[in-house]
Amino acid sequence: MDAVTSAPDPAGSNLPEGPSAPERATPPEGRPGPDVRGASTGSAPFEAGPTDGRAGRRGPLADGPGDAASASAVQGEAAERLGLRTQLVRFVLTGGLSAIVDYGLLVAGMALGLSHAPAKAISWVFGTLTAYLINSKWTFQSDGNRRTLAAVVVLYLLTFGLQVGTFTLIYPFLESWWGVAAAQFVGFVIAQGLATTVNFIVQRAVIFK
Repeated sequence: MDAVTSAPDPAGSNLPEGPSAPERATPPEGRPGPDVRGASTGSAPFEAGPTDGRAGRRGPLADGPGDAASASAVQGEAAERLGLRTQLVRFVLTGGLSAIVDYGLLVAGMALGLSHAPAKAISWVFGTLTAYLINSKWTFQSDGNRRTLAAVVVLYLLTFGLQVGTFTLIYPFLESWWGVAAAQFVGFVIAQGLATTVNFIVQRAVIFK
């Protein structure tokens, strides 16, 4: 009896084979497959956050806290510029009132027999007191703390020496040229203008910033 030789089955690839490694199913084109990140750790699947509309960036929306802070900063700068103009006008008005007090006491003191230096010192004290009381509350809206008070005292002492020293230095020359009345006025304007300029710059930029 002839041996029966079995020919290879051309459909042998359909015969069942042993178990093989599982393969990830490929999703149909155009459909996203399941997100398996975090599956082994039990964490929630990653979800993309909302975009802010800026070239596909992901993150907070455009109206987040950062943009609100930027808008507040811009508004604060505008308010600061308005405040500077207002403070300058109020400072000038206050300076005019305190100058009337200062100049009036200067003339009155010299008319009473005081020499120009002590008369100017006394008039400066009262003129400066007038300016401080008005500027601290009206011009710069001061909270009246001790640091501000101490800084103003030091500034006024420095400008006291600057103003009285300037007036004392230039008054004899002005008197010899134009007489007492003109020397009082011109010397006062120069000394007061210099001290006022220094006062405003320091108070605005340092003390009441």
